[in-house]
Amino acid sequence: MVPRPPHRIALVSRTALFVRAAGALLLCALPLTACDGGVHGRPGGYGLRDPYFPKAGNGGYDVTHYDLTLAYDPDHRRLTGTAVVTARATEDLSAFDLDLLGMDVGSVTVEGKGARFHRAGQELTVRPHDELDEGETFSTTVRYSGTPRTVTDADGAKEGWLPTADGALALGQPVGSMAWFPSNNHPSDKATYDISVSVPASRKLTAVSNGELKNTTTSGGRTTYRWHVGEPMATYLATVAIGEFEVRRSTLANGLPVYTAVDPALARAGDPVLAQIPEIMDWAEYNFGPFPFSSTGAIVDRVPGVGYALETQNRPAFPSAPDTSTLVHELAHQWYGDSVTPKTWRDMWLNESFATYAEWLWKEDHDGPSAQETFDTVYRGDGDNGTDIWAYPPGRPSSAAVLSDAPVYDRGAMVLHRIRQTVGDDAFYGIAQGWAAAHRHGNASTADFTSYVEKKVPGKDFSAIWRDWLYGKGKPARP
Repeated sequence: MVPRPPHRIALVSRTALFVRAAGALLLCALPLTACDGGVHGRPGGYGLRDPYFPKAGNGGYDVTHYDLTLAYDPDHRRLTGTAVVTARATEDLSAFDLDLLGMDVGSVTVEGKGARFHRAGQELTVRPHDELDEGETFSTTVRYSGTPRTVTDADGAKEGWLPTADGALALGQPVGSMAWFPSNNHPSDKATYDISVSVPASRKLTAVSNGELKNTTTSGGRTTYRWHVGEPMATYLATVAIGEFEVRRSTLANGLPVYTAVDPALARAGDPVLAQIPEIMDWAEYNFGPFPFSSTGAIVDRVPGVGYALETQNRPAFPSAPDTSTLVHELAHQWYGDSVTPKTWRDMWLNESFATYAEWLWKEDHDGPSAQETFDTVYRGDGDNGTDIWAYPPGRPSSAAVLSDAPVYDRGAMVLHRIRQTVGDDAFYGIAQGWAAAHRHGNASTADFTSYVEKKVPGKDFSAIWRDWLYGKGKPARP
């Protein structure tokens, strides 16, 4: 994600613990065998205790696949959905939670049998007819409908389901995906997806999502677009864009498909920048290693009140025509953030530092300032964010409210440049490529990264970089 004013903060659930407890008591008051004295399972956790979003995600299971069937009525802004969530129980379960904010739930089944469910804030608590054993793979079907929410964060930024003049755009960082589908809404639980979206056939609408478009069919007055994501994806990277788009398909020299969807009103400004995708991708693969996904591209839409781009997997989403630096940033995220995804939101600097440093490197390689010159500008406080970059260390943001502020981006990039200064270019690019390869399609923490760097170049001392630049308060001494 590209930094911008206003900065990002996630929606904080206001569900009180006593409401949660009351809901559990209500469930067990129902005539269910799972509530009798012979229960061997227990309810899964209703949050993963993320340092900044403790109620995000859920415990007791690991999702392997989401199958989402969505129908959208843009005139009434109404969404009807069926979500089939396939998961593996990581412990014996008598109940488990999914994250779903708003929407009306019509029914829930687990393995084809009706299940009791309860709503409390963002939590959809499900008590299956039969208990689930540790290691068991199970399928949960949730049927729901309503008007999806636009989540306004505490800093005024918007995410979730964002209506547009001709449709909608769904953006999910950090927690907005729960506004339009039930999920284990935390970056640590990645899964594959099938996303089917139907729209009125009488309108010139296209439905764009992640992955590859498998087919398009029209029946009963509606056109359905079916997308498949074959590589693991975090929930916050899932997207749906519905609107009138100019769609362009092409293929890179290495055979990688490119799919772009651009609002016609933005085509004149956006097309010259998007035409650079082949060049940027070739440059990025040279520097960061093989592209980790099976297609690339972009979504450019007109979204009122949204001032940030997001690295939605396969094809980043832009709320207006991007410039080259923004496109470089979001495409670099496909390696760092989308493929190598943080274990918790505290590790978000790993996403943004690499994407920001990619901007520095692109300029260095294309007749702009060198990365050292950019580093010097930022260090002096002459950059876009001035002295705000010293507000807190990138490895320890002070709160969720500032998680997407300048220290995570610019000071994070400075950490990478300090590594490059210490080890030299050859070793640095070895680290950048090796890190992307070692954790391809997985999750990684800050501790994983520092350990990786130290093992990659064992003869160097990085302690001062970690102490002063990654975790230190205030402005470090000039290197």
